[in-house]
Amino acid sequence: MKRISVIVPIYNAEKYLSRCLDSILMQSNADVELILINDGSTDKSEEIINTYLGRYKSSIKYIKTKNSGVANARNLGLDKATGDYIIFVDADDYIDKNLFKNLKQYMDKNIDIIKYKAILETEEEEKIGVLEGPTFDVVTGEEAFSKLCFDDEMVDALWVYAYKRELFTKNKLKFINNADHEDFGLIPLIILKANTFISTDIQGYHYVQSKNSLMRSTNYEKNVKKIFDTLIQYDNMIEKINTYKISKKAKEDTKIFYTNSILLRVNDLNKKDRKKFIKEIRKRKMTKNIKIRNPKQLIKRIILRINIPLYLKMR
Repeated sequence: MKRISVIVPIYNAEKYLSRCLDSILMQSNADVELILINDGSTDKSEEIINTYLGRYKSSIKYIKTKNSGVANARNLGLDKATGDYIIFVDADDYIDKNLFKNLKQYMDKNIDIIKYKAILETEEEEKIGVLEGPTFDVVTGEEAFSKLCFDDEMVDALWVYAYKRELFTKNKLKFINNADHEDFGLIPLIILKANTFISTDIQGYHYVQSKNSLMRSTNYEKNVKKIFDTLIQYDNMIEKINTYKISKKAKEDTKIFYTNSILLRVNDLNKKDRKKFIKEIRKRKMTKNIKIRNPKQLIKRIILRINIPLYLKMR
């Protein structure tokens, strides 16, 4: 039986934490190593954690740290993980009771990355919909990224994958500390390192639209940092991708994906910040990455939506 390390960063999650932890610890016929990282919570999260430590001490590793962001918390979790596979779960979300049971057949085949689907729902667990994406049998990471990057809105959501731990350790890949959009920055690079990848129709992750997360999304100053941090992630990708032994098309697809995602952010900025952001885009000559692969490709909609040529003329 494969050992699964589940990494859960926690910051002021008292309202949802028990549901999250129960969903992981109640998995049937699974060898689970639960790694909890308390990222400086000031609510009752630690009290809840201590309750679980008393009941499941042999299954839980607990790390308490000063608040330093979710990227650092996940990196601490990766350092402590010993499982064959890594799964990330956010503290306000939870997983399906049969997720690990359903993944077992693929883990037994040692597939590097197993993708499953997320169910979008309210705090009251009312289903809103399923975050769909293409399903396909085993392919290489390069092939998988090509299939996903233009057709799956969740391609860089780190919590819809089970990863072989060695993808992180052997390739020395980690999240960039103190930079937001850490999954956007790292997950494509992890996918490209996979020798085998499968995208299943398993509905395994419950992605909860909490009021707290919605409130955070309306904080303009925080959003500005998140948007500008995509440039940090882009620069890191350029540095890393040049060392990858992958096809020219795979490198182009990766650059297209990052460019698409970054250009989509332009309209979320006010005029002053937009000018700064456009200046950074031009500095990196990112528009050279714009290539049309097919009529349905996301980049076509982006060009229509934000009128990139007009913005790039701004001084």
